[in-house]
Formats: sequence, C-alpha cells, structure tokens
Amino acid sequence: MANRRTFLAGMLAAGLVPRPTWADAGNPAYLAAAKTPDGAFVLCGLRGDGQIAFRRPLPARGHAAAAHPNRPEAVAFARRPGTYAIVLDCVSGDAKARLEAPEGRHFYGHGAFSGDGALLFTTENDFDAARGMIGVWDARHGYVRVGEFASGGVGPHEMRVMPDGQTLVVANGGIETHPETGRAKLNLPVMRSNLTYLDLSGRVLEQVVLGAEHQRNSIRHLAVAGDSAVAFAMQWQGDLTADLPLLGVHRRGAAPQLYPEASVRRMQGYLGSVAMDGAQIAVTSPRSGLLQVFDDVGLVQETPLTDVCGVAAGGAGFLVTTGTGLVRAPGAKDAAWPLAWDNHLVAI
Repeated sequence: MANRRTFLAGMLAAGLVPRPTWADAGNPAYLAAAKTPDGAFVLCGLRGDGQIAFRRPLPARGHAAAAHPNRPEAVAFARRPGTYAIVLDCVSGDAKARLEAPEGRHFYGHGAFSGDGALLFTTENDFDAARGMIGVWDARHGYVRVGEFASGGVGPHEMRVMPDGQTLVVANGGIETHPETGRAKLNLPVMRSNLTYLDLSGRVLEQVVLGAEHQRNSIRHLAVAGDSAVAFAMQWQGDLTADLPLLGVHRRGAAPQLYPEASVRRMQGYLGSVAMDGAQIAVTSPRSGLLQVFDDVGLVQETPLTDVCGVAAGGAGFLVTTGTGLVRAPGAKDAAWPLAWDNHLVAI
C-alpha cells in the first residue's frame, strides 16, 4: 500500500494523474449552507436547475463560502463572530485545512479567492482596535497565513475580487462589535460605512461614503459585473420609517446610483443578498419576503417569497433560495428541499 501511495503521489506531482475538478463533485454551479431538520448543518453544491450536486457536513452554522476557481474546494466560514473556517474537499467531504483567526480577531463570514486561486482573502475584525482587516492566506501551500492589511474601515463584511484580478472591493459596514458582547452593535450613534477599493497589497485606491442622511446605512453585501460595476446592498440601523434606498451601484470614478424602490420601508430595513446578471440586479429581503429585480432604469420585477435571502445570477435570470427550503431556478421547476437555506448563494 505504501508503494502504491508513493507511486500515485509521484504521478500526481508529475502531472500524469488528472487532478480533481468541480466535475468530480457533481458539476455544481453554486454553494449554499443550510440547516437540516434534525438541527445539523451542511454545505451543499447546487446545480443550475436547483438540484443538489453534493451535501457535506459542517461543524456549526455556516454563512457564506468561498469557492476555489479551479479545485473542488470550498472554504466554509463560521457565522460572525466565528474564529475559524474549514477548507472542504467537496468530492470526499474531508476537511483539508482549518483556518484560525489570529488572536484578537474574528471572521465576518465571507472571503474571496484571487482569480488564479493562489490566495484567499478574508474579512476580519481587529476588535480591540475597532478596525477592519483583510487576512491573506496561501491556498497553494496548505492555507498558511502570509499577510494582512487594513480594510479601510470598520466592520468589513463581504469582499469581492474585481474583474481586473488586481483589485479588491470591500463593504465596510461601519458597525463596531466585540466578542465579549456577542453580536451587539456598539457604535450606532457614530457609525459610518464605506465602499473601499484596495490593491492586493492593501493600498486604498478609492473610497465611497454616502451622504450624511445615510449615516446609519450599513453597506454589507456586494455583487460585481463583468464591466466592473459594483452593486452594494445595505442594512439600515435606524427607525424603519426612514424612506432611504438600500441598494446602490457604483462605477469607479463616478457617483453611486441609488435605487429608491429598494427602500427602508419597503424592505423593512434589510437587504440580505445582491446579485448581478448582465444589466439586471436582484436583491432579497427575508424580513419583507420580497425579491426585487432592477435594470438601469429602475424596478422591473417584485416577487413575494417567504424568507427569501440567497440569490445568484442564473444566466437567464436569477436563482434564489429561501429559509423554507425552496430553490427557484430560471427555466426549471421549483425544488423544495427539507433544508433551511442560509443567507447566501455563492457562484462557482
């Protein structure tokens, strides 16, 4: 057996044995965390028609995941304020590595791979200094931590790699938290969120801060189009009678465009996820039970869906998931699974 393993390892190192791909994991198009009826937690791969390609156990509730662009690996992040993330082999279900946040940090439930898959970037809270950080991990060599830099604000949540492969865009939500107080928000009277563009060394390239009336609008989730437009979804931290937009689109060098139909009142102050498919943008609100779709002009579709949150581009529309187990995919029959889907759908 030892000789066989040595032989196979040598063949793999020489490139003579095909390396596993996402096809070996059932050709999933998306990743989504979920809770089972018996209270266990899983990470699932979903195909474009809403069917499950694989299902792998998680040690605790997941939030979002990062999909490696080439290998069938997913980094499943614990829900904020979790201090670990698991690198899953999506073919076997084995844990290939475990990421531990440095002392004095926790993760925010999101991360992103560089375009070539060599590096993983993670959003983190340096909670004693009340500042956001981006951790850098070497995905080629066992996910060892190789660097970090400031996120450009407080409370970085979702982060994406821009199409140029050289720029990160970060949603700095502006909310200060500390593990000693759980998920309590500590700075609401003075909070301020921003959208920050960074190069891969951490140099700030551009920042977007909305007007004073948006002081309690927390920029949380992002979607990036092929033309580098960035859609950002917000969560309001004030009185729900405020009639302010929760959705915006930004192009570097220009002022953001806001969409008033995705309002604090209409969406009960909360957008859970955002996705872009060509010129269209979709947002979800599990609190209001609404899916909204916009184009460059404004709202083009609004669909009631109980506990809807996960959304991702589906090629000819948007694929969505709900906490009731529904998966609705473009051109396919609705799939109902005995699972409570968590907040996000991550495209592979």
